Amino acid sequence: MKVVDRVKDDLRTDVTWNRVGTVTAKSARALPLGTKHYLLDKVPIVGWLPRYNLKWIINDLIAGLTLGLLLIPQSLSYAKIATIPVEYGLQSSWLPATLYTFMGSTKDLSTGPTSLIGLMTANAVSSLTPHGYTPQAIASAVAMCMGIMGMAIGFLNLGFLLEFISEPILAGFISAVALTIGLGQVSALLGEEKVTASHAAGQIRQILRQLPQANGYACAVGFTGLLFLVLLEQGGKRLGDKKTVLGRTVWFFSITRAFMCLLLFTGVSYAVNKDRGKHTLFDLVKLTYSGINAPEVPSATLVGKAFPLAIPAFIGGILEHVAIARAFGVKNNYVSDQTQEVTYFGVINFVNSFFHSMGVGGAMSRTSVNSMCKVKSPLSGLVTTAVILVCIFKLSGALYWIPKATLSAIIITAVAPLVRSPKEFYGFWKTSLADFISSMLAFWVCFFTTTYEGLAAAVGFNILYILLRQVFKPITQVGSTDQQKLSELQQSMMSASGLPATLPEDVRIFRFHESFFFPNAYRLKTAILETIQTHHAPAYSTLHGEEAERNWSVHGERRVARLRKKAGIIDPSALPPISIVVLDFTKVNHMDATAISHLHSLLKELRLYAGPDVEVRFVGVSKTIRERFERARFTLHDDPWLTADQDDTWTENVPRAYRNLSVAVQAPRRRSSVVLMEKDGEKVEHVEEV
Repeated sequence: MKVVDRVKDDLRTDVTWNRVGTVTAKSARALPLGTKHYLLDKVPIVGWLPRYNLKWIINDLIAGLTLGLLLIPQSLSYAKIATIPVEYGLQSSWLPATLYTFMGSTKDLSTGPTSLIGLMTANAVSSLTPHGYTPQAIASAVAMCMGIMGMAIGFLNLGFLLEFISEPILAGFISAVALTIGLGQVSALLGEEKVTASHAAGQIRQILRQLPQANGYACAVGFTGLLFLVLLEQGGKRLGDKKTVLGRTVWFFSITRAFMCLLLFTGVSYAVNKDRGKHTLFDLVKLTYSGINAPEVPSATLVGKAFPLAIPAFIGGILEHVAIARAFGVKNNYVSDQTQEVTYFGVINFVNSFFHSMGVGGAMSRTSVNSMCKVKSPLSGLVTTAVILVCIFKLSGALYWIPKATLSAIIITAVAPLVRSPKEFYGFWKTSLADFISSMLAFWVCFFTTTYEGLAAAVGFNILYILLRQVFKPITQVGSTDQQKLSELQQSMMSASGLPATLPEDVRIFRFHESFFFPNAYRLKTAILETIQTHHAPAYSTLHGEEAERNWSVHGERRVARLRKKAGIIDPSALPPISIVVLDFTKVNHMDATAISHLHSLLKELRLYAGPDVEVRFVGVSKTIRERFERARFTLHDDPWLTADQDDTWTENVPRAYRNLSVAVQAPRRRSSVVLMEKDGEKVEHVEEV
């Protein structure tokens, strides 16, 4: 019966059980309405379509048509990066725009194959192809894994987890990936054999070794394509803003430059190669399909093998997707829903994987074009889908003649803007050494090994840095001698808090700057004890008497002697005792069982060193920390001069909580004591009695 009574009492009084009950009750009451709002949030079109202005239809038609023309060459190029047959790039492009019409939370974002996801997919393809799987099957499995991860995070509203990847890591990672992609296209640009090396140094060596076998015709097509693309891009920057016919024409050719390049050089290729059979002047894409493949579920075994390889693709793709959505929301004065974008990212990759598609996500270049076209709503995605479907069913024969060198030129110009400038990395250096190191780890490890190892190294370093920062964040301590060393600003701030101009010699304040929990609990406890042992004399006891009277190790005393020497203390016999220790918990918002255990240990060791009458006073204890003390049965009484029961508790030497530092330092002491205080430059005795 005692056990049953104990359980009943815990269920009635325990804070954790009460909190579980409260949350459960609130959730049950909010479930019907919350479910309705949740479902509506997952289909944003329900909210904006009834308010759609028919005047916007022209802008959406132009934007959708322009994006469709841009997406055709990019999808083929990014499929080439992923080392899958290029037709599967088009297969991956028709559904994302339509689904985004229903699930998107921005008007500008354009989704489809991207260079970043393409490279991540290529790494998975190279790892799993030796197991007998086709490249397109591996790409579909990677897309499904990305979809599963995205849906798990999106449907559970865990989008905040993405904030654990810092901006410096993302900058280094994307820059390395962009350079790797560009380097991988050089061989096709020169008409050389495909580079097989998996790291940058090997790729450069192979390219240089094959340089004598470069195809002059491929070089002419590739470098002319590069020049064509760069000229149109620069022309758009210089003349695109002008409100003239020439300016509008240049602007249109600039934003559709990839499609124009593809159209021009495909025509040239057809003209010079149509009568040559298999002996073409340069390598062609040779796309020979028409239509969309029937849906097929990726192999469960393959999905299991691809899952760990899909993690970098998911991280890189979703961070890029969310960052673009957020950036254009700020630019065009609306708010994107990060969690909804993650949900869409997961759903589209999961569904798309049934059509032998590679992973997809938001693309900066296409989103920029969409914004420049003054798009008004996600409805433009339906037009983009229509353009892609026309290409798949009616124009696939013409895609046979696309030069591989032209696709390489399009890829190189597309990824070049992704490389961050040295100035940005130097900015990380000036801001924080840790940020700079994490960005460099992500960049160099990704560039010379693999993207998985690069991300793991950078994220691992950040996690280690956060833990070490928690552990080694110094604790601030102030005593009577330290006050004299404070700057004028610090002294004025101390004075504003109500502290006396001179602290009593037997009082020391310790201010915490982080939460107090298992990573730093032992170190902070040790720091407090060592500071007290350095600046204050012990009370006589068998533990802290003359060394000659002991028969145990004196390692602790030797350490204290070194600390005193470092602090410039010449005569330890002149040190004052310690009577009051003030612990400022103003910045402590979390404690755990380990920290409370070390608090008990601190009290015990303080009394052994300073005597049983030493007082420990707390300041700034929040309601949450107070509850944690109560649940752990750590005794903490309030300032007795503010309570009606002061006569009952005043004689007990227990830790007490005070309103502020001033009260904690100047409140009457529990016992009579004689304290040396400084007055008019001289030390005088100050007697306190209860």
